[in-house]
Amino acid sequence: MEIGDGTLAVGAGRPEAERYAPPLPGPVFAAYYHLPGEAAGPYTYGRDANPTWTLLEQAIGELEGGAETTVFASGMAAVSAVLLSQVKAGDVVVMPDDCYMATRMLRERLESYGARVRMGPTAGDAQLGLLDGARLVWLETPSNPNLDVCDIRRIADAAHAAGALVAVDNTLATPLGQRPLDLGADFSVASDTKALTGHGDLLLGHVATRDAELAEDVRLWRKTVGAIPGPMEAWLAHRSLATLQLRLDRQAANALALARALRERPEVAGLRHPGLPDDPAHATAARQMTRFGCVVSFTLPDEAFAERFLGALRLVTQATSFGGVHSSAERRGRWGGDAVPPGFVRFSAGIEDTGDLVTDVLRALETARKTR
Repeated sequence: MEIGDGTLAVGAGRPEAERYAPPLPGPVFAAYYHLPGEAAGPYTYGRDANPTWTLLEQAIGELEGGAETTVFASGMAAVSAVLLSQVKAGDVVVMPDDCYMATRMLRERLESYGARVRMGPTAGDAQLGLLDGARLVWLETPSNPNLDVCDIRRIADAAHAAGALVAVDNTLATPLGQRPLDLGADFSVASDTKALTGHGDLLLGHVATRDAELAEDVRLWRKTVGAIPGPMEAWLAHRSLATLQLRLDRQAANALALARALRERPEVAGLRHPGLPDDPAHATAARQMTRFGCVVSFTLPDEAFAERFLGALRLVTQATSFGGVHSSAERRGRWGGDAVPPGFVRFSAGIEDTGDLVTDVLRALETARKTR
């Protein structure tokens, strides 16, 4: 029987009902397990496996459309596990030059190991022209923070024909917004710090794949590097999945309403949200995404205007993450590293009442305009 996303999220990874047992067992805190006889079994040592991880991995695997999943201490631990477990000296890696800045920072590490890195923009499926001799193609769609989109299936088909693996950073969309494995990717990777867990109170990441050998590579990397999540973080993440569909639907609705309101503002340039019908990414996004996400990006006249705007917001936290239940925003240029104008704002819509959020943003724009 096919079930909806909400039903899937509520029940994902939860064990069969057992009399007098909790519906979701509490976190297991263990550095080691009782291990008589041979050194074999599902749980032998705390860096290898944990029952709390197991349930979360089963849950995310179900959300990914059926996959072997490995959870990590952070999103970057998950990203590193794929890139550094699959690439060796002499290999070619294709990466977007507009992906998350910390992912781009791995270029230097890869090249120090003797790999070669080719980079091109997300928009226009530029990776298609960089595939010759590649071992791994890394995609991020929608891209962070510019919200460009590439055609996963088109690139995956071409990459596989060229003998390359494909990994997709699916952080912004989550598995309920986009399923890269169904579109031909070999890996679906995410920072679950963001929208998947959605409360801004834990760090977590995951890698999902349908290839048992690739899954083993990733798990071995986690074991040897030790990038393991805490059991409490894993349990909190699993608990949070029950509200995933509800959160994503409200956030997507708020983001689209905000984007529509911002279109009417003369101070706003470069507005991007893949849910807007006239957005350059909309046609591709509509083919492969079921939800367009919570992020809206736009540019205000200059750095000072953007800072006045952010300071005038009352319902919105100034923070560098996205995907949480509380709306947040930042002037992205303060970090450096991204090719964005000084007044560029990345806005993450939360689950506040839509009218209240839009009103707060428009009021803050008016305040920023009048206090020049």
